[in-house]
Amino acid sequence: MRKDIHNSNIPVRCMSCEIRHKGVCGALSAEELLMLSAHTRLVNYQSGDELAGEKMPAESYATVIRGVVKLTKRLEDGRQQIVGLQFAPDLLGRLNANENAVSVEAASDVNLCRIPKAALERMVKSNPALAERLMAQALRELDEARDWMVTLGRKTAAEKVASFLLLIATHLDPETVGEKRRFELPLSRADIADFLGLTVETVSRQLSKLRTDGVISIVANRHIEVPKLSKLKACCGS
Repeated sequence: MRKDIHNSNIPVRCMSCEIRHKGVCGALSAEELLMLSAHTRLVNYQSGDELAGEKMPAESYATVIRGVVKLTKRLEDGRQQIVGLQFAPDLLGRLNANENAVSVEAASDVNLCRIPKAALERMVKSNPALAERLMAQALRELDEARDWMVTLGRKTAAEKVASFLLLIATHLDPETVGEKRRFELPLSRADIADFLGLTVETVSRQLSKLRTDGVISIVANRHIEVPKLSKLKACCGS
């Protein structure tokens, strides 16, 4: 692996990674980063590509560098439910699991840094800071899952759609400051309906109402502009 001329301990590929300090690699020393990078590979996927199959052997982990990934569970009769979304710099995969608990699919065009299962698990055992960072992500996802249970179980259709938009607005670029947000919806309206337990018609109606009320602007069906994030939050029911 070629090294950067200004810092011979860090590979060039890692130096140019825009989420290196935010993801799991932020817990690694330069030497550990160099060791791990010998096993990693950067992979690009298009929207709709399957990244991992449910109940298939777990062979690697992956850090999301850019894009949105959706997690789904499938019933025996073919019905499926979107059970979560992951964004940069999340790590895909459950630590030490032998098989994938969910199906993983690119919701948008996605860039991943794939890490062999054995390589990361060895490093976790010898690096408490890395283990702590992975635990922090797992706990954050647990908290978000509990919050989402409230959204699905108790909120109105209008509050569900607003909550979904707030989730995307605050996770696609979490370091953005100020009230304005602009983003492309990573899910189709059918997928949004599946995620929220609503019909496609209900999702469309609620998006139209938010637009009429001036909470959002919709350009070309999937490009969303939020002029005031606080106004969107007020529509979420919490």
